[in-house]
Amino acid sequence: MPSTGLSRAEARRIAVTAQRLDADRPTELIPLVEQLTLLQLDPTAAIAPSAELIAWTRLGSAFRPEQLRQAVETDRTLFEQKAQDDQSTPPIAMLRPTSALGLHLDAMARWPREGSGVHAWLEANAQFRLDVLARLRADGPLLSRDIPDTATVPWESSGWTHGQNVTRMLEFLSARGEIATAGRIGKQRTWDLAERVYPSGIEVVPEEEAARIRDARRLRSQGIARAAMVGEAGVPVEIEGSSRPWRADPDALDALDAGPVRAFSGRTALLSPFDRLIHDRVRTLEVFEFEYLLEMYKPAAKRRWGYFALPILHGDRLVGKLDATADRKAGVLRVAAVHEDTPFTPETRDAVDAEIADLAAWLGLAVERA
Repeated sequence: MPSTGLSRAEARRIAVTAQRLDADRPTELIPLVEQLTLLQLDPTAAIAPSAELIAWTRLGSAFRPEQLRQAVETDRTLFEQKAQDDQSTPPIAMLRPTSALGLHLDAMARWPREGSGVHAWLEANAQFRLDVLARLRADGPLLSRDIPDTATVPWESSGWTHGQNVTRMLEFLSARGEIATAGRIGKQRTWDLAERVYPSGIEVVPEEEAARIRDARRLRSQGIARAAMVGEAGVPVEIEGSSRPWRADPDALDALDAGPVRAFSGRTALLSPFDRLIHDRVRTLEVFEFEYLLEMYKPAAKRRWGYFALPILHGDRLVGKLDATADRKAGVLRVAAVHEDTPFTPETRDAVDAEIADLAAWLGLAVERA
């Protein structure tokens, strides 16, 4: 199939629209997550927890954080998942729509691959696994501290998980779809058997078919993506100035071809460092011509933009970074700097200031500038 040629501006507008960051704002949480496919969870809350900030960026101040908790713990319209590999790498935690659970269950049941370190550890601790499942069956949902450690072989790691046998077993059983996060007490998760958390009657899609559907949905959520990220989903496209192979969502291309009928209309948004618009740093650099690095792990003296700087979207361009911190004890959103990649026009500066004010109001804080 011949490739379609896109300018960078066209590619950016496809990406922004697919991520629901254009002027046509969504109004409901669950349809939004179904479009995005996931909300990434991260414990860092320099401004707000990532999933909450990502939802607010799209839905605006009508969104309240308790809606996420209700969706997970009461309505069961979202479920918590951690993307595990077969090693000791910390997994990526995310919320996914329960309507897509059937696309993941087969892959979860097949994990981990035979011969991996995790597989060997689970084999060596087969009785420990049965003990955990029996305890949850009898008394769940439970916190991890309420589950006895009966491991035969301790979990070994050079990182923070070393020796955390119960936590590792719970994470691995969750990754396999045997147990699930039932809720939270404070910031700590409670665990229960998956059959008591996930809705009944979910159709399990075989992994080969499920993988194709997941790729297509991932591409739909991105609009345009590197071929390496989405397999054979969508159609091939070429992007001005890039020699890489790209794939585009056919519906997004159709909307682009509609021209003035569906002309792009942008807005200003403050993005979480974990926002999917910028998650692929290669795409961010080549399509948006925007350099970004989360600097929270850098020594303060080596940071250019700040501990938890928020990329600033204006229209279809990423134009700068906001270095700010929510000081809840003082009741302020403390703005250390607004880094302009190129000098802002007065209109851009006013739009960014208005978005900062909206963020502060949503957090219940006053803006304090350095």
